[in-house]
Amino acid sequence: MQVNMLEAKNRLSALISAVEQDQEVIIARNGVPVAKIVKYTATKIAAPGIWKGQVSYSPDWDDEETNDVIAQLFSGSDDASVA
Repeated sequence: MQVNMLEAKNRLSALISAVEQDQEVIIARNGVPVAKIVKYTATKIAAPGIWKGQVSYSPDWDDEETNDVIAQLFSGSDDASVA
């Protein structure tokens, strides 16, 4: 459904109800579409620890040599080499 600005101002509650029923609402200015009202969907946040036991990593991920290489990469040194 497409409505002009004045109609959208006057019928906002009805337009929101239409969007809640999965209808697409386009707002136009002088007949030219400029905005779309869409239904809001909340972002789903994963529960803490959901990846526990599902990801493998190298046993040396936190050793001194690896940390030195990472520090060199962040500092911009050219002599950083990954073992």
